Amino acid sequence: MYPALAVARSLRERRGDLDLRWIGGHRGLEARLVPGAGIPVTRLVLRSLRSVDASVPALLDPLRLGAAFPQSVALLAVLRPSAIFTTGGYVALPIAIAASLLRIPMVLWEGNAIPGRSVRTIAGLARVRAVSFAETCRRLPGPCVVTGTPTRDLASLDRLAARRHFEIPADARAVLVFGGSQAVQRFESAVEQALPELATRAIVLHVTGEAAYATALARREALPDGLRERYRPYPFLRDEMSDALAAADLIVGRAGSSTIAEATALGTPLVLVPYPHAAGHQAANARIAAESGAAMVIADEAFDGAALLDAVGIVADARRHVEMAIASRSMGRPGAAAAVAELVLALAERRPLPSEAEVEALSRGVAA
Repeated sequence: MYPALAVARSLRERRGDLDLRWIGGHRGLEARLVPGAGIPVTRLVLRSLRSVDASVPALLDPLRLGAAFPQSVALLAVLRPSAIFTTGGYVALPIAIAASLLRIPMVLWEGNAIPGRSVRTIAGLARVRAVSFAETCRRLPGPCVVTGTPTRDLASLDRLAARRHFEIPADARAVLVFGGSQAVQRFESAVEQALPELATRAIVLHVTGEAAYATALARREALPDGLRERYRPYPFLRDEMSDALAAADLIVGRAGSSTIAEATALGTPLVLVPYPHAAGHQAANARIAAESGAAMVIADEAFDGAALLDAVGIVADARRHVEMAIASRSMGRPGAAAAVAELVLALAERRPLPSEAEVEALSRGVAA
């Protein structure tokens, strides 16, 4: 959802007269975040997240999917959009099929190195495919360009201002640790085992999730004087997350494409702990980041306090940190949202798609 919102923002920046509509499903953040971005939301009968267990809701998913096809055809027949942009996924299937039937051109974006089943199905219906990693193009049919992952606007960030916001001294090293929007026990355990040694090595900005926040506060209070203020737990960071990313010297997190994209757009080294499930998508993402020199990868089962302390040693090794920062910056595509938006506008305006060189320049942030 966040890459899609980033593309919507870029579309508006490029064409202020656009009429944007968001089609989503039930169960998800669309109902709260998308209207907040000023985009009307229409919900299909599908749920945004498909169940995989044997529950009653899961058994109803095929029925909802069947009902969503005529709903999608009717909806697109009324709206008659000039183009469609999708990030794939289960809820996009009926819209993609309806778009194909009604001959509405579509751009598909895929952020993972290994595309999922829904994306592979939708790819055959899209006019062009945009991806974060070059190797993904080999797994999808038809025209494919590398744009990177659309992210929140990071171009205007001021690193010094961000560090002042978090009260990080100029000579201190800062590490941002987050496992995702929810509490992740693997990350919580690693931080708990590594404290207080971790706090002696760096100021730690730790996004815990709501469920683990109280425990993190108790952990902080147990630290000795002088270290307590160096461990900074937060239940979540929304508007402040951009500043946290900019302030950090090292980012420790999962290997989702957005995490990698935001860190590399800022030229920040990464320690990636891939989510061990979901068909190995994150492991493939992490491998590419590691091969570029931008990231150190730790397997989920191996990520404990000792592994975290070893990884944080990156900030103490000036040469290694600089080399990883350079590699991270080289991998980054801060203009990904603009590149994808240009593909969508080209289809909507019935003009030729931009060349690979033009997409490359836009995604690297070196062209308007």
